[in-house]
Amino acid sequence: MNQLLVILLLCLSVAGPLKAKTKQPKPKAQHVLVIGIDGWGGYSLAKAHNIPNIQSLMRQGCYTVKKRSVLPSDSGVNWASMFNGSCPELHGYTTWNSHTPEIPSVELNEHGKFPTIFSILRKARPDVVTGCIAEWDGIKHVTDTLAMDFYDVVDEKDNEHLTRVAEKYIKEQKPTLLAVCYDQVDHVGHGEGHDTPAYYKVLEHIDAQVGRIIQALKDAGIYDDTVILMTADHGGINKGHGGQTLEELEIPFIVCGKGIRKQGEISDVVMQYDTAATIAEIFCLKRPQAWRGDPIYSVFQ
Repeated sequence: MNQLLVILLLCLSVAGPLKAKTKQPKPKAQHVLVIGIDGWGGYSLAKAHNIPNIQSLMRQGCYTVKKRSVLPSDSGVNWASMFNGSCPELHGYTTWNSHTPEIPSVELNEHGKFPTIFSILRKARPDVVTGCIAEWDGIKHVTDTLAMDFYDVVDEKDNEHLTRVAEKYIKEQKPTLLAVCYDQVDHVGHGEGHDTPAYYKVLEHIDAQVGRIIQALKDAGIYDDTVILMTADHGGINKGHGGQTLEELEIPFIVCGKGIRKQGEISDVVMQYDTAATIAEIFCLKRPQAWRGDPIYSVFQ
């Protein structure tokens, strides 16, 4: 009888730890800010002279000017791929102004949308505060706004309006994940042309807005626990985009902040849909099987 009792106690001591809850990994940072610039070609970083805030982010973290857009190199399909973590063939958004998937999405979440970084973060952590502020209303069609606390479209001709809305939201809400998307660079690319004095002038203006948003993070007291990620949907050539030239496909990818290496230029291959996967890695989220993006592991400390 005593032998049976000893055996039973040994079994319970072994089984006990197996039933214990698995400890959730700690996020690499508590906040992520995505700053997206529509039509921002990777070539511009070597030619722009007065962009001190963007250059400071590059020095403080990691960057590449050769991240690639998906095809076609247009807005809707690439904003979708950026936030949906997958390619057009799977999420289904295939044109510059997609409102609904032209190809049925291979997977749908509880909102009837392809899983986005916003929706998987919300599902894993219902208490998070998330938002997206954009100058182009097309972004709302390719992201899951039902998974956000706040979504706003502001006047695309007034960059400072977008910045003011973003500053206020950051200071008041201290969002877990916020995307701020500027559009005017693309407008100048279509009007005056890419790689023109007018193009670089508006990029300099956007750089000043970036500086204000960074200051808002500091004023809110969350700068030291934030990862800042800057990127674009596509580049451009002459007065257009959508084609297959490197000027249209290659875009910047800059990441710096909490837990990010200060290593300068990275050699990794980076695709548009790697953006969402990298954010998911920061928050220690399980990526949906339908995603095709990979985190850029080399940027992490």
